[in-house]
Amino acid sequence: MSTEQKIIYTETDEAPRLATFSFLPIIKAFSDAAGVQVETRDISLAGRILASFPEWLSEDQRIADHLAELGELTQDEAANIIKLPNISASNPQMLAAIKELQGQGYELPEYPEEPQNDAEQDIKDRYDRVKGSAVNPVLREGNSDRRSTKAVKDYAKKHPHSMGDWTVNSKSHVAHMNAGDFYASEISTTMDQDDQLSIVLRTQEGSETLATGIGVSAGEIVDAAFMSKAALCAFYEEQIAKTEDGVLFSLHLKATMMKVSDPIIFGHAVKTYYREAFEKHASVFAELGVDANNGVGDAYDKIQSLPEDQQAEIKADLDECLVKGPDLAMVNSDYGITNLHVPSDIIVDASMPAAIRESGKMWGPDGGLHDMKAVIPDRCYATVYQEVINDCKAKGALDPTTIGSASNIGLMAQKAEEYGSHDTTFEIPRDGQIEVMSASGEVLLVHSVQTGDIWRMCRVKDAAVQDWIKLGVERGRLTGSAVIFWLDENRAHDAQLIAKLHQYLPEHDTSALNISTLKPADATKRSLELMRQGLDTISVSGNVLRDYLTDLFPILELGTSAKMLSIVPLINGGGLFETGAGGSAPKHVQQFEAEGHLRWDSLGEFLALGASLEHLGRVFDNDAAKLLGETLDEAIAEFLDSNRSPSRRVNEIDNRGSHYYLAKFWAEAVARQDKDPSLKQRFAALAERLSASEAQINEELLAAQGEPVDVGGYYAPNPELAAMAMRPSKTLNDAIDSV
Repeated sequence: MSTEQKIIYTETDEAPRLATFSFLPIIKAFSDAAGVQVETRDISLAGRILASFPEWLSEDQRIADHLAELGELTQDEAANIIKLPNISASNPQMLAAIKELQGQGYELPEYPEEPQNDAEQDIKDRYDRVKGSAVNPVLREGNSDRRSTKAVKDYAKKHPHSMGDWTVNSKSHVAHMNAGDFYASEISTTMDQDDQLSIVLRTQEGSETLATGIGVSAGEIVDAAFMSKAALCAFYEEQIAKTEDGVLFSLHLKATMMKVSDPIIFGHAVKTYYREAFEKHASVFAELGVDANNGVGDAYDKIQSLPEDQQAEIKADLDECLVKGPDLAMVNSDYGITNLHVPSDIIVDASMPAAIRESGKMWGPDGGLHDMKAVIPDRCYATVYQEVINDCKAKGALDPTTIGSASNIGLMAQKAEEYGSHDTTFEIPRDGQIEVMSASGEVLLVHSVQTGDIWRMCRVKDAAVQDWIKLGVERGRLTGSAVIFWLDENRAHDAQLIAKLHQYLPEHDTSALNISTLKPADATKRSLELMRQGLDTISVSGNVLRDYLTDLFPILELGTSAKMLSIVPLINGGGLFETGAGGSAPKHVQQFEAEGHLRWDSLGEFLALGASLEHLGRVFDNDAAKLLGETLDEAIAEFLDSNRSPSRRVNEIDNRGSHYYLAKFWAEAVARQDKDPSLKQRFAALAERLSASEAQINEELLAAQGEPVDVGGYYAPNPELAAMAMRPSKTLNDAIDSV
């Protein structure tokens, strides 16, 4: 075990990246008093891109592969990492980041959409490794424990967020496939020994090995499933035709995290809705390289290189599809940005809870709220959202002042996969049979597939499952809450997990626990029933549901998922502390650039830092670190109770002001305690200084708002410009820097 007492604070993207320039000096001022060093590592989208191409950059431009470094660190029992939300990049986001970096003087290669040689294929492969969920599988060497703290829950009850009014007449509903989806085709097995697997496609033209050398271990679950292109397109045709007047057609996917499968699923929706325009202009679109997987916005962008009369014709044909088709849900109705414009704009785990909170409505082309048809093609979890809609239609909106909490234990350790985001997901090039084979040539899993089908293989290691079950039991024992394993015996993957649950659960004392296993739809019903009674539940779920549920319930309970405490107890003993979701981060940056007001709420960072200090204190028996963690918890409670979170409006408190108040309350809490006289004395002076300067600091912080701000880049902000923008109060800076 490393003997260094160190917190690694990650530099990520967008609003959290900007907030770090303000909050990190405060963290260091306090942690230094406990002998704890705070270091940063850049795992932003821009940083990951630059780390992938060292030979293309000058010596002073190169950065180390910090993500790989942190991946190694997760194996150390002394690891203590605070991870802020990062961009899980879609293709358009990655292309935008490359362009920005090139404009800053980094001579990066262009992204080759269709590689012509081995060198271009290598470039494409390197960029593709940066896309999607590139960060989380590397860092999450433990399972997820996400819950709201007492202070956060109490605040939500005292200061409830707004909830829309539901009626039994709401036409909002979820539409999903009933055949031909991943759920229907999934098959699964558990390995009886260590092995090396291959994926082979057999066609009339011969055999093609899609992947080989896939190491698996005894007890590991291996799944295979595919989505039929024909069934998907027929489903889209049907749902577009059946959308009622006054109901918005809205697509909900996760084309960022599920970087291989969901952009393709998204693209088929675009081509179906805009069929007439895409068919009429197929040759021009092919010549321009229009890719429906990047959204219809890709077509609007690329036709700008054409003569004006040709542009006008194509744009008119695209717009005509909007007239003939059902009204689309809008991302920004003022600018005509629809639900089908850019795949990264409609992330299901954020978009669906937000719509449900708005009484099942989304924004339409007229700028008003309307009922929606939420199209979620694969049915594995679509039913979860339908059950919440059913519950709200029957019983009205959930009341944040009275409802209980639904926390989550999520299976994600050791790269537990259930995504279409990894390198064993393929768009099938030709009709044939796809086989998963052992090293000895035994066929373990097999599917008959057709051209364009999306096939994936996923894996979950036995040790990860054991740890996941243990965590669920431990949380149930600590809280006394109902523990629900969200598993469907009729789904092949879940059937394997249920078998392991029956195998490993008897190893734990569950005599006093309320444990059940329910399929997702029934688990949703039961959780809502208990929540409406003011009771808490613990959802023990797989990786995708972890992702969805840790937005769904917190957004309904707390108004945002960013206020959740997110701990990943690493299997080897270290700790990874996550800071909530970043789904709103892009809009916050846009507002900051336009009017100098950063709405980002750093509560997630506050909570993660407190848990990080407490964990470090336990590991190293550092009483000062423990004390800083305890007093930070007190400060957070006071911060919430005094309502010092950022306002939505310019010229009111923003992210920087919230950091000031957190520092003030924290210093005061340390100064009040009597356990450590030296810490008491050290921070009494800071507390007095911050309190006496309150009016001056607020005046300086508010004076920095109201005008556009240039920080030198969206994906790669200039450190000096960003620091100036995020630390505009000399009085506050001098006080913090003096500690």
